Amino acid sequence: MHRSGFVNIVGNPNVGKSTLMNRLVGERLSIITSKAQTTRHRIMGIVNGEDFQIVFSDTPGVLRPSYKLQEQMLDFSKSALVDADILLYMTDVQDDALKNEEFLTKVKSNKAHILLVINKIDLTTQQTLNSLVDFWKKTLPNAEIFPISAQEGFGTEQLMKRIVELLPECPPFFDKDQLTDKPQKFFVNEIIREKILLNYDKEIPYSVEVEVESFKEEDKIIRIRANIYVERDSQKGIIIGHQGKSLKRVGTQARQDLEAFFEKQIYLELYVKVDRDWRQNNARLRHYGYDLK
Repeated sequence: MHRSGFVNIVGNPNVGKSTLMNRLVGERLSIITSKAQTTRHRIMGIVNGEDFQIVFSDTPGVLRPSYKLQEQMLDFSKSALVDADILLYMTDVQDDALKNEEFLTKVKSNKAHILLVINKIDLTTQQTLNSLVDFWKKTLPNAEIFPISAQEGFGTEQLMKRIVELLPECPPFFDKDQLTDKPQKFFVNEIIREKILLNYDKEIPYSVEVEVESFKEEDKIIRIRANIYVERDSQKGIIIGHQGKSLKRVGTQARQDLEAFFEKQIYLELYVKVDRDWRQNNARLRHYGYDLK
């Protein structure tokens, strides 16, 4: 008997969804920073066993949209409610649990198995954790509750064991050696964008999109040319920095991570261009892969 299923991770921003996804998949597929809205797409990570296949989905944090890009990000999160066999609703010990009640109401009525994951338990006391467990038993009475620390790995083995037990009987959806549904270029974009999130403040990282213009793989080296798009000329100057130092730092950090990811030498060229108000432009959002249709 073979089991397969879609296990979709949803919840508010910054509760550790990407950290958990990477922990369960055993690979670094989703970028992780302390900033909200780090994840913009729905990213699949596939775990294969001899008699099972789990298709995990990491999704953007649920928020009230203030521009078109955030509307598309919310659509990715909502889509995860539709096709889940198992829904991991993730919160943490500091989360404002009810700040997105409309989405939580949709979770309550979902027909999938619901596993309520309380993350970052290493940052709280047993008394506070007990209160949170009681709160969630009342708020999501049809959910099984799993207190964990995705960062430290506490409780994640028990969570994984329960996920495998709940998988429906089904043949695999993907080839057994496949790790994700995303192409190589996607992870180049994400790694470069992660470095921008880590190196710049305020609105700059949220105004940035990255696109690989060329990806040429040779025997010993991969040559990559990528464009960093911003919405304003002033943002272009900030990304580049004095004498190009800021852009060079981003390039160096991205190249090091890309070499670890692809296990090959990387030659990386970065260019900064202006794509005015791309976050509010439906055609540009489609071009950058944010349209579900």
